[in-house]
Amino acid sequence: MSLAPSQSAAMKPSKGKLPISVVTVIVCSFAFIALLYTDTSRSLFKLKSCPRRSPVEKSKDRAAEDNLKNFQMDDRFEFDPEECTVNTGKWMFNKTFKPLYTDRSCPYLDKQVSCVKNGRRDTDYRRWEWQPDDCTLPRFNPELALKKLRGKRLLFVGDSLQRGQWQSFVCLVEWIIPEDKKSMKQGHSHSVFRAKEYDATIEFYWAPFLIESNTDDHIIVDTKKRILKVDSIDKHAKHWGGVDFLVFNTYVWWMSGLRLKTLWGSFANGEEGYEELDTPVAYKIGLKTWANWIDSNINPNKTRVFFTTMSPTHTRSEDWNNTEGLKCFNETKPVLKKKYWGSGSDKRMMSVVASIGKKMKVPVTFINITQLSEYRIDAHASVYTETGGKLLTEEQRADPLHHADCIHWCLPGVPDTWNRIFLAYL
Repeated sequence: MSLAPSQSAAMKPSKGKLPISVVTVIVCSFAFIALLYTDTSRSLFKLKSCPRRSPVEKSKDRAAEDNLKNFQMDDRFEFDPEECTVNTGKWMFNKTFKPLYTDRSCPYLDKQVSCVKNGRRDTDYRRWEWQPDDCTLPRFNPELALKKLRGKRLLFVGDSLQRGQWQSFVCLVEWIIPEDKKSMKQGHSHSVFRAKEYDATIEFYWAPFLIESNTDDHIIVDTKKRILKVDSIDKHAKHWGGVDFLVFNTYVWWMSGLRLKTLWGSFANGEEGYEELDTPVAYKIGLKTWANWIDSNINPNKTRVFFTTMSPTHTRSEDWNNTEGLKCFNETKPVLKKKYWGSGSDKRMMSVVASIGKKMKVPVTFINITQLSEYRIDAHASVYTETGGKLLTEEQRADPLHHADCIHWCLPGVPDTWNRIFLAYL
């Protein structure tokens, strides 16, 4: 900071003498140190023997005092996967935070999640950071992530929400890779991003139920016509072999009704031979089929298995006391009350995942994103998305009750935090 001429002259030392201002600073400094060690309960920076300070200096002093208090109160430890409970904490707004990518800078994002590119004007939803109560969650380090993946395959398996996590991970790392040293191969069910210099791949495989169904390849819009082959997974799982890191999810596709059509054996007889099961029961049988495949085919010394817990939906604004709201439309801030839990997360389904995971022989690391995502009513694609491969029309945007997407997340956004947790576990 430059000084005014009068200030500069005042600080100019006389020959053989220290300037008065320097002496004052030295005296005040020793007085401050003495005070700090002798009576920490007294207010800092209130030394009556020191000269009166300007409002600017007082403001700086208050900021320093607040920082010291925050440091003393913040007893969180460095991230330890065995000790840190990432699902308990709070979202903190950080106006200086900038995502590592945008939906314009990353070429691999679907229109479905490119909210700002699709016309969303507010961007504050990108500046909320998750702060666990008892540990510090590291920022995402793309160089570290690529080093962890050197010579390895990372495969995300699941539904469109898992595809969002995959796209997030790709966008978080791809920007530091030169154009000629990366590639993307998009497939109907299997897509592969390759970081050539690292001999690493970051892949996505489409399997919304994990187990086989008649709506895997060609989506059946009428949910009443969907049939789940709850005892069969090999059709999908044959693509999962030889992978170093497997990250699974499955939840929202199961939530299409209170009961689901399930089938054992072949689809050859069409819809004949199916039986209807309560959704949690069908979910449990399907996850057991997945767990049995993992235990029978995965060598934990070669492959690490992760499971992303259920991603909340926010389709009922009454849940967060906005009785005048239309689902998640026009929400611009997270729910800030502690331990909010809405109707879009089924605890019965979550308990199924936990109970099956405990019984597995192969260890599974659960990326518990449910509670932290519950608060983020502001971060969904809402009306800034597409349907049927086309962006919503102005008429559709004006009808958020029927067209707002309160399931998928804008990118950059909440799935970036999921990947911060995932990388921390790695």
